[in-house]
Amino acid sequence: MAMEPELIRHLFKKRATVLYPFEKLKVPPGLRGVQRFFREKCIGCGICARICPAKAIEMVEDEKGKRPIFYLDRCIFCGECEEKCPKKAIKLSEEYEVAGYTKEQLIHR
Repeated sequence: MAMEPELIRHLFKKRATVLYPFEKLKVPPGLRGVQRFFREKCIGCGICARICPAKAIEMVEDEKGKRPIFYLDRCIFCGECEEKCPKKAIKLSEEYEVAGYTKEQLIHR
């Protein structure tokens, strides 16, 4: 049985994986996660929606004018929206856990 020595050797070694979701990974610098939107800075220009390569941003009307909504199920987290926003109303966060039971839960308003 060649497997027994291998089993015994690995039995007391430090594990190679993380017990996710109970243990969180350290986020690397520059991670592009879920968008944070600052309504007070937005001027409703729509540049973010026009330049989004995944068509994950839609401009909608609200009580203050036009504003984007983000479809996280389509988003590729490229960071173009953050980079091109003239008023810095969009900032990519370090939040990387994006999950939901329905598509409606993946709309970031």
